[in-house]
Amino acid sequence: MLPLHVQSESHVPLYIQIRDQLRAMVHTGELRPGDRIPASRELATSLGVHRTTVANAYAELESEGFIEGHVGRGTFISHDAPTPHRSAPETHGNGNSKAARAFTPAPPSFNGGSLRWESLFADERGEEALSRIYPESARGAISFVAARPSAEHFPIEELRSCTQAVLKGAGEEILQLGSSDGYEPLKRELLAMLGREGLRLRSEQLLVTAGVQQSLDLVCKAFLRPGDAVVLEDPTYPGSLTVFATARVRCLGVPVHTEAGAPAGIDLDGVEAALRQNRVKFILVTPDCQNPTGATMPLESRRRLLELAARYQVAIVEDGIYSRLRFSGPRLPSLRALDRAGLVIQTDSFSKIAFPGLRVGWCVAPERVIERLRLVKQATDLHTDQLAQATMAEFTRRGGLDRHVKKMCGLYATRCQAMLKALEKHMPEGVEWTRPEGGMCLWVALPAGYDASELLIHARERGVIFAPGRYFYGQVPQPNVFRLGFAGTDERQIAKGVEVLAEVLREEMSKRERGGWRRVEGRVALV
Repeated sequence: MLPLHVQSESHVPLYIQIRDQLRAMVHTGELRPGDRIPASRELATSLGVHRTTVANAYAELESEGFIEGHVGRGTFISHDAPTPHRSAPETHGNGNSKAARAFTPAPPSFNGGSLRWESLFADERGEEALSRIYPESARGAISFVAARPSAEHFPIEELRSCTQAVLKGAGEEILQLGSSDGYEPLKRELLAMLGREGLRLRSEQLLVTAGVQQSLDLVCKAFLRPGDAVVLEDPTYPGSLTVFATARVRCLGVPVHTEAGAPAGIDLDGVEAALRQNRVKFILVTPDCQNPTGATMPLESRRRLLELAARYQVAIVEDGIYSRLRFSGPRLPSLRALDRAGLVIQTDSFSKIAFPGLRVGWCVAPERVIERLRLVKQATDLHTDQLAQATMAEFTRRGGLDRHVKKMCGLYATRCQAMLKALEKHMPEGVEWTRPEGGMCLWVALPAGYDASELLIHARERGVIFAPGRYFYGQVPQPNVFRLGFAGTDERQIAKGVEVLAEVLREEMSKRERGGWRRVEGRVALV
């Protein structure tokens, strides 16, 4: 039997521990091409875990090319298994020195094989991406994974009319290179929209981007060096973690309050402690309908955050992408609208309020900041797609954006209520969840000791998927939390999916009562 071990007290899901240890054994030569590995049932029995835990690990290894199964013969290490260029990946298992020791690549040989692109990669990227779960939705699962618009309600005909009008009016010029600042008619529409929302801006304070993700990347390139510190919400939007990790920035995670009795949003005492103890360059926050928790910062908290930033002379990057999707409670002024000291860079996009595939967003900041970002953008991609910009300008000018946002707010309010109602009806005692005032998702906390990643394995067998909390943490992931997105799923599917989730959870709780759970160092581990 293979020398594998799982640590149930670890925050790393069991199937990932198994996957990483097997991968490391391939890298170090302990497992060689053609070697047979145990059947999933056999290995599950020896490790004391559920068979689907091992099956999930094997599925990922097979998709990565490490193993291959043969009907009637078994599962074997692939002859084309990837090999590292420096050292074996760090494991999340027992961490023995043999599995983690440095790997010395063989000298190059002219064997006619393809180039090992892995040897040319500039950095090591984490392989745990939320996108790994998305393909399941194409196979008929009820998916709560994504926080994205409901595609079946896109006003296709209206958008087609806008595109045709643009092509007829601007002709071939719209297909030429454009300004790095942005397409001027779109900037005018954005300035008018932002003006109605309380932001009086000049054109020089606005930069059109390819979305919030690019805006964050431009900020990193313009202002941050490797080792610089930024304060982030913890949990937070996974895309920001990716951007800052790529820039080798030091991320200081501060918890987000979701419990009753505490002001919602980032813990401001934690922010102050981080500012006091570190030389921080930026604070990144989503004050409205935060992703993934759905929390909205009250007005008093917004003012205090600005006071802290002013006192410690730290800039704030405000992600305003969900601010127009409020469906309950009064709309609050943005941090940028409250800012009197020029501290705030606000990023925003059409991705959540309209069409994520068009990749059009914008950034609002002091003029000298925008000029710096413009130069970086020019070196990055010259300019955002002109046809997409022009189409969104026409769609906004005609009033289509306002109508669509109003319609979507009503739809998301209905779907959010359907999810809250289903959670209240079906979830067992001890499960808690947030009650967002807008946005596209809410946050669920299982009782202490339960692992949402393991729950996903069992739920996926019943045709329901969601996003485990581990994808949203920069520091100290909490294993018992997960995100449910409701915007892209209709009410009937929401009710059915939540009921299935609750059934799976009740079954696992029953196993615990019957002794199907084991306690390790004070924690209960699902096996």
